Amino acid sequence: MIVEKIDTFGGHRDPIYALERGPLAEQFFSAGGDGQVVQWHLNRPDLGELIAKVPTSIYALALHPTSGLLWVGQNFEGVHLINPVRKEEVMSLKLTTAAIFDIKFHNDDAFLALSDGVVAVVSTNPLVVKKHIKASDQSARCLAINPVERELAVGYSDNVVRIFNLTTYALKHVIQAHGNSVFTVAYSPDFQHLITAGRDAHFKVWDVEQGYTLLHDTVAHMFAINHLAFNSSGTLLATASMDKSIKIWDADTYKLIKVVDRARHAGHNTSVNKVLWTDYNELLLSASDDRTISVWKLS
Repeated sequence: MIVEKIDTFGGHRDPIYALERGPLAEQFFSAGGDGQVVQWHLNRPDLGELIAKVPTSIYALALHPTSGLLWVGQNFEGVHLINPVRKEEVMSLKLTTAAIFDIKFHNDDAFLALSDGVVAVVSTNPLVVKKHIKASDQSARCLAINPVERELAVGYSDNVVRIFNLTTYALKHVIQAHGNSVFTVAYSPDFQHLITAGRDAHFKVWDVEQGYTLLHDTVAHMFAINHLAFNSSGTLLATASMDKSIKIWDADTYKLIKVVDRARHAGHNTSVNKVLWTDYNELLLSASDDRTISVWKLS
């Protein structure tokens, strides 16, 4: 595999914690510690647009697929719904004083992972809180949805991954997953595997159909794994780490293919917090504490 760094997007004044796809393949959004939400164009690197500004850090962004509104999880304030075309707030919901670490959608519901251990279920129309799922006193850090099995996977700071029924919200499985906080969870594109990772620098692969039995346990990085993501074709898995590197894995065998770092590829010089595969020429984005977003071409 050949990895080429083709662009760097700069302009944020603090670490970048969130990346999200835009309404078009060449567009994406970023946000972080400076409270700024910026829309970028992969075919126009000079065309960054500030579309929203909130007073505190943003850890979660999610573009609602039907309304086209961007959900912005503000630290300690709740969620803001932004029209990215008009660059204006449409509505907001102060559902918590906790930090919002992740947002995922399923049908007419939004699921929000909160730092007080709650997963808030919010109706998207009308915008009202339907349910508080409280299964831990420690932070709910990350979410993944399996529409095939109708399950919601939640990773927590108590080292556990819990699986809930997506419609009744009943607790189905408790996975003693890691030796420390779980920062990221993702279902494989065929929904047969759940991949989890976190502060202990391992990523683990769980067999969904066999009651989440452990298939693989890989010491993947030197320090915490902040995020992982599959490409759209489901052939590659990218992991982003506090050790400043991105690693590319074969999604069938979970074997390492490539290490992307500063020494070999002019990568980030501090923690890599988020990765995002785009449908624009299958480019991979990475966001870092160094306040930049790198654009990678893999061939």
